[in-house]
Amino acid sequence: MNPAARLTAFVAGLSVVVLTAACGGNVERVTGTTTSAAAASTTTRMKITDPYSPKIDPSAFSTTVDNPYFPLVPGTRTIYESHTPDGLQQTTTEVTRDAKTIMGVATVVVHDVVRVDGRTTEDTLDWYAQDHDGNVWYFGEATKAINEDGTVDTKGSFEGGVGGALPGIVMLGHRQVRDQCRQEYAKGVAEDTGEVVSLTGSETTPLTGPVGDLVVTKDADLLDPAAPEENKYYMRGKGLILTVEPGARDVAVRAEKF
Repeated sequence: MNPAARLTAFVAGLSVVVLTAACGGNVERVTGTTTSAAAASTTTRMKITDPYSPKIDPSAFSTTVDNPYFPLVPGTRTIYESHTPDGLQQTTTEVTRDAKTIMGVATVVVHDVVRVDGRTTEDTLDWYAQDHDGNVWYFGEATKAINEDGTVDTKGSFEGGVGGALPGIVMLGHRQVRDQCRQEYAKGVAEDTGEVVSLTGSETTPLTGPVGDLVVTKDADLLDPAAPEENKYYMRGKGLILTVEPGARDVAVRAEKF
């Protein structure tokens, strides 16, 4: 998902409105067009509120996704592994060289394939773009869960601007503990949320070895309140390196170019 040119004062103010609307429905804290997202994030924590109505200005977005905690470099892949009751689960995430236009915004296409003991169980295309304040937006996904009998389930698929669906933010450009954002929004279909719980996390993975100063989020599915929350660990320069939920660790084991 190099550094994009900073917006003019007017567009910077507009970008704050977009950011605030994405993390909640209330934009009253924005005061004037010269307010920057960086300044706003140091004074007010982002909260999820309703109604949810981000204003998407295509001119404020880019396919250059260089947020240090969520970089998307075309032609790179990361492999994650998790030991599950069904066997070894391996997830391959590829940042493709393709783009898809959604709501007038050119987005980066990321291809995820999940295999359990070698059998493909999920095949998904995700769409991301970054705004000029460094926030990485998630514009939707086309997901296919592949059952053992070969049938396919596309539940959870959504596209911003279609059927009332809207994009959300998966990584803030300027973040602080307890910031909250909607990561996706398709009423009754996809309603994941995230909250920053630490900026100083530490972990060890086969890809990175021991590392610190990790951004840690707590992600939840509003459609399934009983589902366990996930903690995701993001490393500067590499992005997501670990996902943890009760009894399971999905850990980055290697990265490569293709």
